[in-house]
Amino acid sequence: MSDALLPDRHKQRSFFTCDVFDSYKDDTASMEHPVFSLSTTPDFRVLVYENNGNSIEIKPSYTGLATIHDKDILLYLASNLMNAKNNNKPIAQVVRFIAYDYLIATNKQTSGVQYQQLKDGLSRLKGTVIKTNIKTNGKEATREFSLIDEWGIVKEDNNQKMVAVEVKLSDWFYNSILGNAVLSIDKDYFRLRKPTERRLYELARKHCGNQMAWKIKLENLKMKLGITSPTRTLRFNIKKIAKTNHLPEYNVSMEDDVVMFTRKEPPKDNKAPTPLAKAISKKELEKAARPGETYEQVADRLKKLRANL
Repeated sequence: MSDALLPDRHKQRSFFTCDVFDSYKDDTASMEHPVFSLSTTPDFRVLVYENNGNSIEIKPSYTGLATIHDKDILLYLASNLMNAKNNNKPIAQVVRFIAYDYLIATNKQTSGVQYQQLKDGLSRLKGTVIKTNIKTNGKEATREFSLIDEWGIVKEDNNQKMVAVEVKLSDWFYNSILGNAVLSIDKDYFRLRKPTERRLYELARKHCGNQMAWKIKLENLKMKLGITSPTRTLRFNIKKIAKTNHLPEYNVSMEDDVVMFTRKEPPKDNKAPTPLAKAISKKELEKAARPGETYEQVADRLKKLRANL
């Protein structure tokens, strides 16, 4: 499991604790819909999705579509704004932040390459154009907009690294903050190596929420992920993730091309459900066991799952 996740690069720094953020935040609209490219190379496709009356068209700039790693910038800004809002501090659509703080908070290295990647990510966020009728803060309008309206470097150090960055958020994204349309995410999200893993976690967090379980057909999951690779590739990757069990907060399992996400622990703000008294056989325990789990832990998890299903 340790190899499946990136190292926790800055765990000794107090900045990476809830002393600074109440928790990390993600907006629910982009968690539900595949807004960000999962490609690791420049992606110049025009993406079109329709689901349950929502339509979304995503068009790239000359540098390509914004990626799920570029989204880290929006997660960082959303976390800052919600932290200020929860502490009754004023917030604004234009946000200024220190580049170094962003790199530390999102578990990135702090070499010159990462500063250039931040610039490139900001450019893709500005250049990617979305046309949609998705509601944020109860408002629906079919319109086109960029993920951020503008950005700029306020100050550079003597090595030409970004020191302070200023970003003007789009109305669409800022409305999510104003309407509290965000969910807390685990800080280990930033340790996930692969784009598909990050997207899987987002979907589990959005749909499973505070329930103990959520299941979805593999073909429907593929659509929600927004990937174009063959279904057999996704099936292989899901089985691999289920084996390593490294997704933050959630276990993943699959049977007959139905993928199930179950919480590893009850939500901190909820009481644990009362387990059912029905005994669980040793065969069931062995089949459902995750790496590193004892028989007692497996039994407890299955009882909680049965109670909630």
